Parts: sequence; structure tokens; C-alpha cells
Amino acid sequence: MICDTLQHLGRYRGLHPNLDTVIDYLLTHDLAALPLGRTEVDGDKVFINLMDATLHPDAGYHPEYHKIYADLQADLTGSEGWGYTNLPGAEIGEFTGDCGFQDSASVVTGALGEGRFVLFFPEELHKPGLAQHGCVSVRKAVVKIRMEE
Repeated sequence: MICDTLQHLGRYRGLHPNLDTVIDYLLTHDLAALPLGRTEVDGDKVFINLMDATLHPDAGYHPEYHKIYADLQADLTGSEGWGYTNLPGAEIGEFTGDCGFQDSASVVTGALGEGRFVLFFPEELHKPGLAQHGCVSVRKAVVKIRMEE
């Protein structure tokens, strides 16, 4: 997991070729100008889902994880909270597509908004979309970065 400001995104060049593609794209394009829905940057290797999301409380929601894609999340309006843990739990339901859930509790939390991003790598348990400080909805970008072949 990496949490930082978008202005420091270039620091993470060289970690993975598809992350480098994301860095180049985000440093030369305005996320706020993208339409809602999916924008392909490099086919199924890198794409952006721009959405209006209703935030939810931490209680009652389970952390998710992916096996193929990393998630880079950035809020365009508002500020959502997120949770993270490296403590595995029991599986909740079936793993479908590239998403599974476990019953682990978040041990690290943070907030987006104000030019910040959080990057969750495959297998990292994370809980996005948490309401915070009276913010109940955001417009956000979730950049999907294929890390596994």
C-alpha cells in the first residue's frame, strides 16, 4: 500500500511497467475532465473507472482484495476514508471476477481528497468508500493496474 499526494506520484516510477503507464497518464491528463464510467488507458492493462460513490460507515463492511489488479484511488470531489490490513481473515462469499472479501478488521486508516491517492496492491485487504467528517458522497477515480499476467 502506498498513500501519498498526486504531486509525488512520479516517485513510484520503476515499480511496475503498468504503474509507469498510469504515472505518465495522470501527470498529463486531468481526471476531472474524464467522463463517468470506464476510460481505457492501455486496454485491460490500465483503465480508469470514474464514478459517483455513496460512502458508507466502516461497520458492517468487509475489506476487499484483488489478485490481478492494483487499485489506485483518488477523490475528485469530497473526501472518503479507507481502511487497510495485512491480517488475513476468513473468506466472505466466493471470489468472483477479480474481487474477494474477508472478515478482517482494518488496522490502518486514512483519508483521500485534497490531491491525495492511495494505491492498494494485489492481495492487500482494503476497505474504500468510508464516510468521514460528514462527507457522504464523492466523485472518484479508481485506476485499475494489471499487476499479474
